[in-house]
Amino acid sequence: MTAPKPVRLRASAEKTRPSIYWLLATIALPPASLMMRLKITDGEKFPRNGPFVLAPNHFSEIDPIVIGMAVWKLGRAPRFMAKAGLFNVPVVGYLLRKSGQVPVERAGAVRGKDPVAAGGQLVEKGQGVVVYPEGSLTRDPDLWPMRGKTGAVRIALTHGIPITPIAHWGTDKVMARYSRKISFFPPKRIDVKVGDPVDLSAFADRPLDNTTLNEATAVVMAAITELLADLRGETPPAEPWDPSKHNQKDTGRF
Repeated sequence: MTAPKPVRLRASAEKTRPSIYWLLATIALPPASLMMRLKITDGEKFPRNGPFVLAPNHFSEIDPIVIGMAVWKLGRAPRFMAKAGLFNVPVVGYLLRKSGQVPVERAGAVRGKDPVAAGGQLVEKGQGVVVYPEGSLTRDPDLWPMRGKTGAVRIALTHGIPITPIAHWGTDKVMARYSRKISFFPPKRIDVKVGDPVDLSAFADRPLDNTTLNEATAVVMAAITELLADLRGETPPAEPWDPSKHNQKDTGRF
């Protein structure tokens, strides 16, 4: 039997049209390639066009580089909800603004605007945004996704756009959780798996109160955890880690 031909993914105009992303890719990809090799599974499930929210797991401070590389390799421009303070850093802030990243204050404000409205500006242009539902590095001692926050779901349900879950495994070998050391050699294999859009139709006609948002977020976190379980070949915990039950803060180092 002849083996099926691999699916060819056509890049969107976001990647093929000249932009500052070309400069960022030229700067970032060579050193990143020295540290890691990405193996992407089910890349055909990644949205090829139109607006989307991409929801990854998070357990290393180098994760955004991995997700950014994956999104770029899959043909789209990576945009993140980023800490507002980074936009005040010389050069870094300029690049963040020019590449369309979204500044988010720790308290939830986006330079005086609602994060949902800021995300909406991106999706109305047919662009995507990466939102980490956990809001910070997981507190789970075994690096499984912890209880999620509602930002990603709020954006998706408000604007009627899909949430695509994505999971990765192996970034801790490049940079351990809360470590300041980076392992450059040899290159580490990073496995990335893209999931089907999360079915949130059951919540579409419900009021966007805390109950609805928390229930929908739990569905998204379950989808991310299932992808990670496939990558790890392990069984995840029956319930996601809840920092409040372990006297831990939701954000910051611990």
